[in-house]
Amino acid sequence: MIQELHLHNYKCFADQKVSFKALTLLSGLNNTGKSSVIQSLLLLRQSYQQDLLLDRGLALNGDLVNVGTVEDVLFEKAIEDVIAFQLRLKNGHEQAWRFLYDQETDVLSLDVSHTEDEEIYHSSLFNNNFHYLTAERIGPRLFFDMSDILVRHRRQLGPAGEYAAHFLYIYGDEIKVHTDLAHPDAISLDLKNQVEAWLGDIIPNTCISVVPNAGTDTISLQYAFVDKGSSRIYRARTVGFGITSALPILVAVLSSQPGALVLIENPEAHLHPKGQSQMGKLLARATHCGVQIVLETHSDHVLNGIRVAVHDGELAPEDVQIHFFQRQKDGQAQVLSPRIDHNGRIDPWPDGFFDEWDKNLELLLLPGNM
Repeated sequence: MIQELHLHNYKCFADQKVSFKALTLLSGLNNTGKSSVIQSLLLLRQSYQQDLLLDRGLALNGDLVNVGTVEDVLFEKAIEDVIAFQLRLKNGHEQAWRFLYDQETDVLSLDVSHTEDEEIYHSSLFNNNFHYLTAERIGPRLFFDMSDILVRHRRQLGPAGEYAAHFLYIYGDEIKVHTDLAHPDAISLDLKNQVEAWLGDIIPNTCISVVPNAGTDTISLQYAFVDKGSSRIYRARTVGFGITSALPILVAVLSSQPGALVLIENPEAHLHPKGQSQMGKLLARATHCGVQIVLETHSDHVLNGIRVAVHDGELAPEDVQIHFFQRQKDGQAQVLSPRIDHNGRIDPWPDGFFDEWDKNLELLLLPGNM
């Protein structure tokens, strides 16, 4: 499990330590550094996958993330042409990497003067017990691609969840969901049944079919909506964005084994408030089962779902880390970290932290507005 990430001269961070727990929630206004924290982890992973991180350097562009050139990632007021990351795990192992400025390439050279802690590379950030889902998840399609390399060999869904249907087809009956995460209405612990049951909480009365298309490397998602009787079959493209956006998250979380690392951007995308709240509760329960989740969100409903899970005893408050990002006048990011108690209450509550509803309500209740 990741315990701390130290960023130096990276984007809006001159020198910033970010702590992590079982469930880490990143929030704040746009362009304040939330995504940059997740991107830094992805840069390390994709550089390792490209066989660069151990002895060559940092790949700024790849299958997981594209951040451009060194000019795009070096802190604007850096006093040295070096970008550095340091990662510390809960088991005490830690590793630091220093990358040298090079305007001519998108692979930054590694300063090899540091000491290697090879145990770092056995962690979930670098192995197959990992999932990442970007905010730009794939929308409804007539057909979804298949990938034997990513799905069968690496057990990945793709950053946009583009292989979630293929993953569900391959492992739907094989992977068994953790008993503490099992939905009470599912007919078994099989991944497909559990995904379907949890999807029914977020988007009620939803049934899933995954159908490979003969003679092609594609697969189709089909849905039925059951309420007091049977339903006709609908293709994914005809049922809107919410189901397709939520499905990869459910597949990733429910298929993850204890010790896994799951990074998710904007899980609330295309979901109504009840669905967002249910998503927050599911993510909280998953961390209780040993999965580490790092979550970027703008949704107070997701946050409140997590708070309710803490209140109900499904997740210990000491296992939740909340970070609120804001920009200072000098361009640097400031990170505030309010705490959550056993009742789900948050203190201190920073100004701008999921408080827009309260501010608007106050305006509506002013004299003359009634």
